[in-house]
Amino acid sequence: MSDAKIRRPKAETPKGFRDYFGAEVTERKAMLDKIAEVYHRYGFDPLETSAVETVEALGKFLPDVDRPNEGVFAWQDEDKDWLALRYDLTAPLARVAAQYRNDLPSPYRRYAMGPVWRNEKPGPGRFRQFYQCDADTVGSASVAADAEICAMLSDALETVGIPRGDYVVKVNNRKVLNGVMEVAGILDPSDPTKFEVERGIVLRAIDKIDRLGFGGVAALLMKGRTDESGDFTEGAGLSFEQVEVIESYLRALGSYEAQLAKRSEQNRRVVKRLRELVGTSVEGCEGVAELEAIAEILDAGGYGPDRIVIDPGVVRGLGYYTGPVFEAELTFEILDEKGRKRSFGSVAGGGRYDGLVKRFTGQDVPATGVSIGVDRLLAALRAKGRSTGDTAGPVVVTVMDRDRMADYMSMVADLRNAGIRAEVYLGNPKNFGNQLKYADKRQSPVAVIQGGNEADKGSVILKDLILGAQIAKDATLEEWKDRPAQVEVPRGDLVAAVRKMLAQ
Repeated sequence: MSDAKIRRPKAETPKGFRDYFGAEVTERKAMLDKIAEVYHRYGFDPLETSAVETVEALGKFLPDVDRPNEGVFAWQDEDKDWLALRYDLTAPLARVAAQYRNDLPSPYRRYAMGPVWRNEKPGPGRFRQFYQCDADTVGSASVAADAEICAMLSDALETVGIPRGDYVVKVNNRKVLNGVMEVAGILDPSDPTKFEVERGIVLRAIDKIDRLGFGGVAALLMKGRTDESGDFTEGAGLSFEQVEVIESYLRALGSYEAQLAKRSEQNRRVVKRLRELVGTSVEGCEGVAELEAIAEILDAGGYGPDRIVIDPGVVRGLGYYTGPVFEAELTFEILDEKGRKRSFGSVAGGGRYDGLVKRFTGQDVPATGVSIGVDRLLAALRAKGRSTGDTAGPVVVTVMDRDRMADYMSMVADLRNAGIRAEVYLGNPKNFGNQLKYADKRQSPVAVIQGGNEADKGSVILKDLILGAQIAKDATLEEWKDRPAQVEVPRGDLVAAVRKMLAQ
């Protein structure tokens, strides 16, 4: 068959997926390693589960709106069982907690990091495969477990390079939300299905408070709202009196200026106001008491409102959570693609979900946890110039004489044994310029050169590639005046000289 008739596959990434190269993988690993150190310090154990689960174990997965029931990548095996790639790290945890319940300690504290897959319509910044980083406590009904997750999340953010003042962990309670809706007349404790549609609209509207403000949320609570594109969103149809109840709830946090002025007593003040708003609702009062306990535990541990705040605007999903909910928001501003300033937003979220393990065991098993958006947190660190990984390339030992490969390999071995990342150029050594181009592509900081003359003298030449690039860019830079871009040193001083150049 002629070469022209051979059907060759397209060299392209499947739609909704992407490839990650050296620096990106290095940065992600370094960040996850730092987070793992925090989780380990808190007494959590690592867990790795299979990327594949039975569809039955995954339960109600996450369909996207345009393609109902197509939320996972699933297939039928030879035994006619339906299997699927995991869509998050929580469903596998529920299966593990049930399967090994007689072997695992209770409570069981674990963290997990890895890729998940969702068969959803891809879009800008929305991929079908992405990384998650979770930590959960299964088997404890105590709100101390929720408070601990929030404290651990705060420590993790600071450890990877988000300083205090650039983030806030917001905490709310779904029971408080239910209590407020009971007061507003859109939740009947005796009939949970009544007003279900209205409650869904209310929760989605509250979740948009940061973006739409009180006016936009009020429109969604009543007849509806037309956005800038002209699309109309149906409202909940609440009365003015009902809207007033919801608005009073949202205003419990107060203005941003008031938050700053009274930050030391902010959580106490918000809890007091929420207690007034839930009135005699049993569920609402229970939720307020839990928030008060969480704030007290965190305050005793040094996690005050400068790091963790009670915020009525946090919703976190519609039917998944059963109690405290929380999310981490980055408060600094970045420029969007149009050059406009905007807050970075949320990078982590979680809460209490007491019904997930029950699917397997039929028994109530309380659980709480958090998931960090790995790609978003990495993007935030890059935006602030706080990359967590060493993305420099290796020192490259060039090859001037292919018959002396053993000598070059000896040099690279000395560097590696000293803990310096290094490699010998293994391409065609005929064109020396191509070797330096290769080193540039590898982002190598130093090139080691030894030709016949240097070998006879027992020396090597070290070329500072970073300095060389700076000089080539602007030869008048004063700070580079006294530093030669190339030095010759004895072969025995190779390691010490490379270390000195790397330090500079």
